[in-house]
This record gives sequence, structure tokens and C-alpha cells, in this order.
Amino acid sequence: MCMGADMIREIMLAAHRRRLTNGSTIFFNIELFNTSSYGNGSWKRGDKFDTEARQAYASLNTVTLLKTVKPEFENFSLEVKKSIQQAGLGDCQDCGSVNMFVEGFHDALLLYAIALHEAMKSGYSKKDGAQITARMWNRTFEGIAGQVSMDANGDRDQDFSIMAMTRPEAGTYEAVANYFAINGSFQGLPAYNIDHFTLRGRRKALLETPDKSYGLGVSALTGIIVGALLGTALLMAFYFFRKNYRITIDRRTQREECDIGKHRQLREDSIRSNFSAA
Repeated sequence: MCMGADMIREIMLAAHRRRLTNGSTIFFNIELFNTSSYGNGSWKRGDKFDTEARQAYASLNTVTLLKTVKPEFENFSLEVKKSIQQAGLGDCQDCGSVNMFVEGFHDALLLYAIALHEAMKSGYSKKDGAQITARMWNRTFEGIAGQVSMDANGDRDQDFSIMAMTRPEAGTYEAVANYFAINGSFQGLPAYNIDHFTLRGRRKALLETPDKSYGLGVSALTGIIVGALLGTALLMAFYFFRKNYRITIDRRTQREECDIGKHRQLREDSIRSNFSAA
């Protein structure tokens, strides 16, 4: 899923009420802004559904940008927040967190400055876009939030984190795994639990737990299978009955036609015989 936090909450509540969060389904939410409204699960609203939402969010995993702990990024975040306040933009939710667009814009300007400096140092004009752009590709440099890697096509190799609810009783989220695009590696953090990302262990637990609806489902499935077999048998019986019936009718028709032919021949012979005698 990739949508606003309020819509995610509604979907998770609906899934929980339909018993889809009991281990039969794994949910992933793609969070684009790297803010607390998404990264911490955003299940708490102060309403009567908070308890239900906390239980539902235990099955929700959030894929977000790699969380950084660089001091430079923390200082950058404070400067961005200060600039927003000085600009008189008013209060905004989660302005203390810098999302991927602000971070990406900063690193894009830094990449352009590095490429422009190298191009001009090599004797090219600042208007030579081809040379400047070529120096942006296939390189790695240190950005405001961490290492920035550009591939040979000019696309950024983005690193990601997976957030999961590690303490369901408290409803707290934390990063459990990281993905590094530059080498395609997957790093499990101390809070990572492989059973949380597989259905096999969850299904086993479900089978060990008595469930009235489960038996009903098996009975319904058995009924459907038996009904399908009986329906198939009836169709086959009707087909063979119809086929044998047509064969019988054809044979009777042929016999009747044959008898009629014989009677007609005898009648014609009798008429000829009478004419001859006369």
C-alpha cells in the first residue's frame, strides 16, 4: 500500500475486523515522506479504535528510506525547521522531520556542484550540459543523510529500511532490516525476526488453535467438491442416455422404413399379379 496515514489506518482496521491480521496475511506500507506520521505506524488517534488499531498494526510493515544518525543530518533538519518558522508558514505536522524530497533536493544540488566544478576544471564551459551531466553518472559521494550512489544511467541507488512493530503491547515501531542498493545486500538488525515475515509459522499456530469458522470452511469446501462430482456424473449420464436414445430411435426408424418398403413392394407385386390375371 502507498497512501496517506489515515487511509492506511482505515484499511488495517477493516482487515483486522475480517480476521486478516491473525497471521494469514502480511501487510506492507510504502512510506514516501520519512516522517513520524508513517514510520511509527501512526495507529494512535486518541479514539475508541486505538486498541483495535494497535493490534492490527502488529501485522503492518513499513518500507521507508534508510534512517540516518549522522550529526550533519540532524543539524540540517534543525536548519530546515528554523527556515520554515522564519518564513511564516505556520505550524505543520512533522516539520521536525525532513522528508525524502528535501533531502534529495539538497543532494541533487551538491551533485550538480561537484559535476560543474569538475567540468570547469577540465576546461569545459558551465553551459556544456552534456559534460556536466556525464559527470553526475556512475559515481558515489557523501550526501547530507549518507552515501549517495548514482548508477551508469543516472539513477540513484536508494537505500531502504523496514520498520515493524517490535513491541505489540506498547505499539512501538523500530527498524528491523536495511537494504543497500549499491551492492544489493540485505542487513537484518537485532530486532529482525524472520517469523514475522513468513506465513508458515503463523499458519501452524492457527491450525493449532481451534476455530469454529475453520471447520465450517472445510465443510463448505467438501460440499462444493462433492456437488461438483455429482454434477459431472449427472451430466455424463445424461450425455450417454441421450446418445443411446438417439441410436435406439435411429434403429427403430430404419426398421420402420424397411418394413414400409417391404409392404409397398408386396402391394405393388400383388397389383401386378391381379393385372396379369385379368
